[in-house]
Order: sequence, then structure tokens, then C-alpha cells
Amino acid sequence: MITPRLIGELCVLRPLEQDDVERLVEIQSEPSVARWWNLPDPDELRHKIVGRTEPSEVPLGIERDGELIGLIQYFEENTPDFRHAAVDLFIATAHQRQGIGTDAVRTLARYLIGERGHHRLTIDPTVDNAAAIRTYEKVGFRAVGVMREYWRSPEGVWRDGLLMDLLAREFEH
Repeated sequence: MITPRLIGELCVLRPLEQDDVERLVEIQSEPSVARWWNLPDPDELRHKIVGRTEPSEVPLGIERDGELIGLIQYFEENTPDFRHAAVDLFIATAHQRQGIGTDAVRTLARYLIGERGHHRLTIDPTVDNAAAIRTYEKVGFRAVGVMREYWRSPEGVWRDGLLMDLLAREFEH
């Protein structure tokens, strides 16, 4: 399955290409991104883009004015009784706090609910990533619980994650 280009108000979400790896490594290496994502592994990124063997994980580039400025990805759980999608993203420092993250998440949510038929979406920032949490709340995500010691940070410290979800019937596109 190839995800089509998805057009938002501030950005475009598009399938990634081999040539995007270097730019994504640059972005993911920025301190404001690496703080939440760890340092990038170019081979892992290349595998996500080209040699994808996990069809339930779909990475997309976030573009603004023709420039690749981030990555958004979704994971689909397709077991009928548990079917839902999870979302994650990062955006280059120079493009943060401009509403692009909110637009990217809203655009992807519209696709996952409207086209892929998911009734629930999840996202799981660390509890202390206030900017990300505000972004997701603007789209309609709600906090549903804390996952203790959920993620090991770049410093090697286990950090709590905030599980947030959005139900299709609550989504206002």
C-alpha cells in the first residue's frame, strides 16, 4: 500500500524517497529533535524508506513550500478487534511552533479515519514534552494514562510516556 500525497493547510505529507535520508538525519540530529527521538541511524532510516518489510509502519515526509522539514509516521494494528493506528512525528527546529505539527497530525488523522477506516488513533509523547502534548490536544487527542518508564532517553534515563488517543467520532476536521 502506498499512501498518497496528503495536502494540509500548511504542509504536504508525502511518501519518502531514498534521497530524503540525508536531510532526515540532519533534522533528527538537531538538539531539539534528538532530545525526544535519539540520534538517527541512517541505515535504519534508509530501511524504513526503501527496504520496508513491515507494512504496518508507514513513514511520510513533511514538506513546506517544497522543502522536507520533518517526518510523520503511522503504525496500523489490523487485528479486527484491536484495529487502530498510532502516530509519531518530528519537525526541524526552524519550523517548530508555527502550527505545522498540528496541521501534519490533523491531515494524517483525516486520512487514517476517513480513508483507512480507523476508529481510534493513539500518540505517546513523553510526559514532559509539553509542546508536543499541546500540539496533539489541538487536534483533539486526550490524555488517557501514563505509561511508566516507557522510553529510554538519549541520556539513558527511563522516562514516562503519556498515552493519548483520539476517537473518530470526536475528530473535528
